[in-house]
Amino acid sequence: MPVTIREGQSLELSIKRLGINGEGIGYYQRKIVFVPQALPGEKIKVQITKDTPTFAEAKLIQLIKKSPDRITPPCHFYDRCGGCQLQHLTYQKQLDFKRDLLKQALYKYKPLGYQNYPLKKTIGMKDPWYYRNKAQFQVRYNEKKKQAEAGLYQQNSHFLVAIDDCIVQEKETQAVINTVMSLVNKYQLPIYDERKNSGILKTLMVRTAIKTNELQLVFITNSKKLPKKKILIEEITSKHPNIISVMQNVQNKKTSVVMGEEMIPLWGKEAIREELNELSFDLSAKAFFQLNPKQTSILYQEAIKALDIGKNETVVDAYCGVGTIGLSVSKKAKEVRGMDITSQAIEDAKINAKKIDAKNTHYETGKAEILLPQWIQSGFRFDSLIVDPPRTGLDDQLIKTILTNTPKKMVYISCNVSTLAKDLKKLSKVFHVDYLQSVDMFPQTARCEVVVKLSKK
Repeated sequence: MPVTIREGQSLELSIKRLGINGEGIGYYQRKIVFVPQALPGEKIKVQITKDTPTFAEAKLIQLIKKSPDRITPPCHFYDRCGGCQLQHLTYQKQLDFKRDLLKQALYKYKPLGYQNYPLKKTIGMKDPWYYRNKAQFQVRYNEKKKQAEAGLYQQNSHFLVAIDDCIVQEKETQAVINTVMSLVNKYQLPIYDERKNSGILKTLMVRTAIKTNELQLVFITNSKKLPKKKILIEEITSKHPNIISVMQNVQNKKTSVVMGEEMIPLWGKEAIREELNELSFDLSAKAFFQLNPKQTSILYQEAIKALDIGKNETVVDAYCGVGTIGLSVSKKAKEVRGMDITSQAIEDAKINAKKIDAKNTHYETGKAEILLPQWIQSGFRFDSLIVDPPRTGLDDQLIKTILTNTPKKMVYISCNVSTLAKDLKKLSKVFHVDYLQSVDMFPQTARCEVVVKLSKK
């Protein structure tokens, strides 16, 4: 008989471990119960918020026995905002959790020989605050306050939490958003209404280049119209002289995808310049770039070290973005080929390659699972492969290509330990897993980035 729990019911639980989203996990008559902001070793009182045949969800009501690893979250939006999940846990224990998260995923999917995979300690930050180089805040009109607000959605909802001081965000990005919102209210710009599908301004995106201090502002709108844009730009750029690029992106579709296809330059340049590991990169508004530049440098150094490129080796950089990793090894390699589905990222990669005179590089727009087989069919051979896929992991067709055309070595950069472990179950048939190195790219969150070194059996 399945255990039935009523919504609203109060229970006492002992928390055994943390789950993949950073929530505490307890058991009530063998049914798993997920409790956000609860920690292992704690005895707590909870109220059930959801019950299903296989699991329940609850909110923390009272700490009966507190973990010694619990701290007071410094953010005053933490209890409402869905951006962070671990601010109540000491930073060292966050790092331990992220390594344990990887261990749990491997145990679940059981790739060949997983018990013997070397799992290195998570590389953390000296200062795990104010690190995100890109703010992407939704804009909505608050009827009660009679003003527009910008912020993030509450977890698993479309309720906007207005934020004016995000302590994991680079300070300048938040300052720009605050300035823009004061002007949006001053000039009464029409704000997008999700229910009515009317209005104009939907989202603000601000990205900063840490090394050059250049800033880009993007207005994401429901139409090409943007009233008062001239006076807006004049006032914004006068208050923030580091802004060198102001763009407008038109997203008029009802979708969870934040940006649309059409990009309109409004003022200044179309890209900002960032520097990483002695290389310079142009970043356009839609180009992917890691959100934590300080840790990105470490992540890519770990990837390059794991790849261990020789002089006559040919490298494929799948999901290459603006070419960051491939260009970093281009001086050593015989040839580097990269692909990405974002055409603007590929254009940026070509520009970035030209800057360093990397004539042994080739970048192409398209899916890795389509382009790589085409290249192989035309006679192309590669020695090394580096992949940095989205959270969904590697496409099945790409894995099939790798299994039938196995390179000497491969480096897998993962942002999702579950899909990584799932992919390793297939890749471990032809590769030996040398080690896994987790890198904390997103302190205060449950997300974990991992570099995996693989060598052909």
